[in-house]
Amino acid sequence: MAAAIGLADEQGAEALTMKAVAHRLGPYTPMALYRYVSHKDGLVDLMLDTAMAEVRVPESAGTDWREDLRALAVDTRAMITRHPWYARLAHTRAPLGPNLMRRLEFLLTVLTAQGATISAAMTYAALIDRHIIGSGLQEAEETRLRHRTGLADDAAFVAAITALRDLAEESGRYPLLTRWFGDPGGATPDERFDLGLTFLLDGIASRLAAG
Repeated sequence: MAAAIGLADEQGAEALTMKAVAHRLGPYTPMALYRYVSHKDGLVDLMLDTAMAEVRVPESAGTDWREDLRALAVDTRAMITRHPWYARLAHTRAPLGPNLMRRLEFLLTVLTAQGATISAAMTYAALIDRHIIGSGLQEAEETRLRHRTGLADDAAFVAAITALRDLAEESGRYPLLTRWFGDPGGATPDERFDLGLTFLLDGIASRLAAG
């Protein structure tokens, strides 16, 4: 798992092959790995669950259910930031590892304690995880895009924004975008994540209050 995760951390999910993992371990053939996993999907299963072990899951719920969910979400986001491949692979496999299930059990425990049915709690947990994983995937892909298009450098990025502003201004059809391109700003990725999470928790709270 350390070899596979290290490889994916450094080179991305697309570099993850049985041959590459075997080579990272030493003078081994890919067939040597099949003594431990029956196929690559099994390797991905173990990688996802091993990464999830980094997320701190309390033994029991606290006194503030919103803070319980927020803390778990923030810690999960931090794990995905360390392992960007996680967001790309999470949807490819069923979440059946013991660490994944332990985390989900905690989410369900917190939500059902507030009066949600198990079905509703599962829905709310899925929405929270879509926000976490979706945000992680978008940010990882945006980073990949900037590197692929040569915009990772701040000066290059500013030049591209300036070119967009000029095009928007010339057309005369996008006055608001022209203003923004002239002075781009807004929340940071962390701030956007927190705002989205707050919206979700507010919505869950209103549904719980309504029974």
